[in-house]
Amino acid sequence: MQRLSSPPRPTHSNIGVIGLGIIGRAVAANLRRKGFPVFVWNRSARPVPNFVGSPGEVAELCNYIQIFVSDDEALLQTLEQLGESLTSRHVVLAHSTVAPDSMRAASEIVERRGARFVEAAFTGSKPAAEKGELVYYVGGSDAALQEARPILEASSKEIIHIGAIGQASAIKIATNMVTAATAQAAAEALALVQALGLPLEKFVEAMRANASYSGTLAMKLPRMIERNFEPQFSVKHMLKDMQLASQIALSNYLDLGVTAAARDQLFEQMQWGQGEDDYSAVARKYLHDRGPAVYEEPRTEEPQSGAGEATMESAESEPESVAAYDAVVTTTEQPLLSFSGGGDAPVEAATPLVRRGFLKQLLSRFSSGQG
Repeated sequence: MQRLSSPPRPTHSNIGVIGLGIIGRAVAANLRRKGFPVFVWNRSARPVPNFVGSPGEVAELCNYIQIFVSDDEALLQTLEQLGESLTSRHVVLAHSTVAPDSMRAASEIVERRGARFVEAAFTGSKPAAEKGELVYYVGGSDAALQEARPILEASSKEIIHIGAIGQASAIKIATNMVTAATAQAAAEALALVQALGLPLEKFVEAMRANASYSGTLAMKLPRMIERNFEPQFSVKHMLKDMQLASQIALSNYLDLGVTAAARDQLFEQMQWGQGEDDYSAVARKYLHDRGPAVYEEPRTEEPQSGAGEATMESAESEPESVAAYDAVVTTTEQPLLSFSGGGDAPVEAATPLVRRGFLKQLLSRFSSGQG
């Protein structure tokens, strides 16, 4: 870790970056490539150039401070730590996805010290940040935004002025609602395609020509099929954003059913210990070892574990597919099977592609009151 031997004098071009997660690290790297002197701080020390000892030290060295911390509490705590180090020469750019009220509270802390505040929520995950192609949703005074624009341009492809402080946060939460719902719908669609014995790649090919295709699907569908959940935007952070959306909905008497469903599936991944994975990991619940879509008589030899396949956190002897279905049955609020009409048609005739063993397991649960 490179520490400063003798701190330089603050200059107009020095930029501080607080929070070195996936996005903060990439933004700092882009700033350096654009020729800006960059000084950084993170709650846990990192072996990076110009790592300083505290947020206050960042403020002493830099006129511009970009904050990339994870949630409402972290943002407000960071600004309290900056405290008296802030003066009228500072411009603080807050990039966290937080509740609009928290963003307004952050602005008040900064402006009490005579500094300027810019709300700058962003969209774009790890690849966009590394390429300097984030999109910023910004709020604040025209003067503050004009002063901050060169800093934002160093890591973005577009800057969209939303309005007053807090409004950009509301827009960011709303856009993430669509993103989370898209990933959840894609995971369920892949599950249906796989259950019917069709190649998952054919679904991707069909979606590319579909009006519903999006940048999110372009990034996430191949990763879901590969079971590649290396984090670009983590489960825990997307869950936090869906919880924010749910809180806002509750206070405004809104029934956000799709958002609630996406939130619950993300929460389930957290319960399974997958919070650090990419949020596309919601597909893990639905996509299992690719096998025959119709029932086959079980073999007598001992089952072999699937090499290289992503598994749930449990290391117990219960097979992955059974454990996953158990999680579905015990956590869902709605029945997994619905029967049309008066229920006269035999179940197996109505659902010929459902594996009989799984169906019997479900019916047993329902009849015993465990469903």
